[in-house]
Amino acid sequence: MFARTYGATTLGVDGAIIDVEVDSASGLPGFDIVGLADTAVKESKERVRTAIRNSGIRLRQEKVTINLAPADMKKDSSGLDLPIAVGLLAAYGVLPQESVERSLFAAELSLEGECRGVRGVLPMAVQARDKGFEKIFVARENAEEALLVEGLQVYALQNLGELVRFLTGQEALEPAAPQAETGSGETEAFEDFADVQGQYQAKRALEIAAAGGHNVLMVGVPGSGKTMLARRMSSILPELSREEALEVTKIYSVAGLLRGGGLIRQRPFRSPHHTSSMVAMIGGGSVPRPGEVTLAHHGVLFLDELPEFTKKSLEVLREPVEDRQITVSRVHATLTFPSSFILIAAMNPCPCGYHGDPDKECNCTPGEIKRYTRKISGPLLDRIDIHIQVPRVKYEELSSRRKAESSSVIRARVEAARAIQLARLQEHHLFCNAQMNHALLQKLCVLEPQAQSLLEQAFRRLDMSARSYDRIIKVARTVADLAGAEKISAQHIAEAIKLRDDTGLGLE
Repeated sequence: MFARTYGATTLGVDGAIIDVEVDSASGLPGFDIVGLADTAVKESKERVRTAIRNSGIRLRQEKVTINLAPADMKKDSSGLDLPIAVGLLAAYGVLPQESVERSLFAAELSLEGECRGVRGVLPMAVQARDKGFEKIFVARENAEEALLVEGLQVYALQNLGELVRFLTGQEALEPAAPQAETGSGETEAFEDFADVQGQYQAKRALEIAAAGGHNVLMVGVPGSGKTMLARRMSSILPELSREEALEVTKIYSVAGLLRGGGLIRQRPFRSPHHTSSMVAMIGGGSVPRPGEVTLAHHGVLFLDELPEFTKKSLEVLREPVEDRQITVSRVHATLTFPSSFILIAAMNPCPCGYHGDPDKECNCTPGEIKRYTRKISGPLLDRIDIHIQVPRVKYEELSSRRKAESSSVIRARVEAARAIQLARLQEHHLFCNAQMNHALLQKLCVLEPQAQSLLEQAFRRLDMSARSYDRIIKVARTVADLAGAEKISAQHIAEAIKLRDDTGLGLE
């Protein structure tokens, strides 16, 4: 007898519906799964048969063939256990075929028949709704995640026996009800800029970066507060919109990092160690999974001790920093992941860390300093809008009892500037200045004559690239937005030029 059920897997950060076709016929007993299944899916036949037996259901010994369609897509989710079990029971006549139509099943089965949660349920539920499914059956720990998708009845299952009794009409099972919307486990409280004494120029640079979505490189001696400043960046960024929150939550669901099942409301802050590999940065695997650049989507990617990262790990950042997406090609799939983040990088000026420090002598030779700074390529530096020097904090600033400006006050200015940008860029489907291309810069960024003259002088004197020219205008546009100015003045251009190469290392 033939039966069909529906399961799902993930492809990139999206869900993919899988048709589970089951045929049971008399003949030499066997159990075959075809359709480009990986090891976890192939092993499901042992879990499914044992779970069915331990749920009190006895099946005849027949030849069973299960096809997972489309056959050319790699399936790597243990969440296919449940649709395979339901399809098998329908093929044997235990479940009526009409009871499983227009329903999606996604859960792993234990040998006792218990339903276990799987990763990627949110994108699966989104795809199910878009494909016209009416119901989705998931494990209890995935119910809150599935309930984030409107227009879909969600059933939370304890075990396989409960599902069989419901589908055969022996037991009632009410759809899960959404709880009060809360954030997920990724809700650590951010530090406040009020705790940072001094470093007014660095805080100003980070405010501009937050307002316009610009990337920042901080260069300074050890202990000057670079990491402290970077970790507070998320506290001055605007809150995630519902659409952005769903995008971030989908990514963390696919990566298996979603804790609590609720919607992620705070912008991600990712800080990979400098020993992280290239694959950890951009994602990978036989079927590619999200890397750090994708996990930082709509948030901050902080790279501390920038020159200590391997050259490969840094050079792969060129595409996501420029294009705000990363394409990963593997044998079984070529996938594009979103990666729209603000890059915050920090480094010492030399191997010992004290080059240019007025209070402590540097022990490095000119050759050592050159080799150290050359670990970061020019093309990557060219993609970083703001380069700033973070000096040693003075004793008077550290010992001061006066509280610095709080993150909430800075965020209010950032949100006001973002509102101006959104009104300007909305018709182009952009939301911050850093996303503008050259054509939009010419159309939307009007420079006053003095500003144009100053930029021309700087371009010729500093031997800037075309990319540097564009990025200075973007930063100047953000400075003007923070000031509420309609046109870009010479003062705005001057600040943008200073922020472009304020490290004193000749990195430009």
